[in-house]
Amino acid sequence: MSGTITLKTDHLILRRHRMEDARPLHEEFGLDEKMFEFSGWNPYATEEQAEEAVRRFLDGYDRDHFYGWAIDYQGELAGTIGAYDYDPETNSIEIGCSIARRFWGKGFASEAVRAVLDHLLGEEKISRVTAWCAADNIGSVRAMEKAGMQQVSREEGALEICGKTYDKLNYAAGADAPIFS
Repeated sequence: MSGTITLKTDHLILRRHRMEDARPLHEEFGLDEKMFEFSGWNPYATEEQAEEAVRRFLDGYDRDHFYGWAIDYQGELAGTIGAYDYDPETNSIEIGCSIARRFWGKGFASEAVRAVLDHLLGEEKISRVTAWCAADNIGSVRAMEKAGMQQVSREEGALEICGKTYDKLNYAAGADAPIFS
């Protein structure tokens, strides 16, 4: 396992986080309610939380199954993508991606997801990669499908976020990913 290595795409560089990423993570992710509207999760709400999140990334790079990338577009932090909860029994892992709002609509999420899928399924020999999103999160749905992930299930009313209830869509990629019908 090689863990978090630099990945390059047509438009992006997926690289390890650096401490200087904390400020844009706080300013563009932590302060923008749209960034956590469908997850309810905001690890960048304060400058201190953003710094601590980056420290956790930096500390994690010593582990073989730690995957946490900053998505860099022309020298600017455009987003984050990571893989977590590796399960050695099933040789599977879950991914999550977030793109700063000013970069929405450019295809960066699907480009980053595709690069990470290629790395995890190909180079890392992980059998199955999963992800989920709220059904109302059309941008995430499009990004996962454009990257080649398949919807494998829908859990009605499974997500309660900030007082709202959403259906949860589960996606997978890999040779054994069942096709949702």
